[in-house]
Amino acid sequence: QVQLVESGGGLVQAGGSLRLSCTASGSISIFSILTMAWYRQAPGKQRELVAITIRDGSTNYADSVKGRFAISTDFRRNTEYLQMNSLKPEDTAVYYCNFGSRATVYWGQGTQVTVSS
Repeated sequence: QVQLVESGGGLVQAGGSLRLSCTASGSISIFSILTMAWYRQAPGKQRELVAITIRDGSTNYADSVKGRFAISTDFRRNTEYLQMNSLKPEDTAVYYCNFGSRATVYWGQGTQVTVSS
């Protein structure tokens, strides 16, 4: 059984930084994952894409985080990170990591990020 294990969430003041990590455990081929992404869901809102990297190296960010967040990925180790700088109160949400293959999508359990003003 494949599990995505996240870490790094917490409480931070506006303007601060956090780094989220996500690693896959279990039997997963290093060649099967095609996309790695981070999503977030704030209270009362729909889950939204924050950043995504495709195996070919291309990366996209939500407009709201461009220039502040950076996704980094290691497809050989099935690990990804999200460096979040200049955090704002509106970044407060549960953050989920997401790995995509041709057959299925894997989700982390979510980690809370709270930014105080």
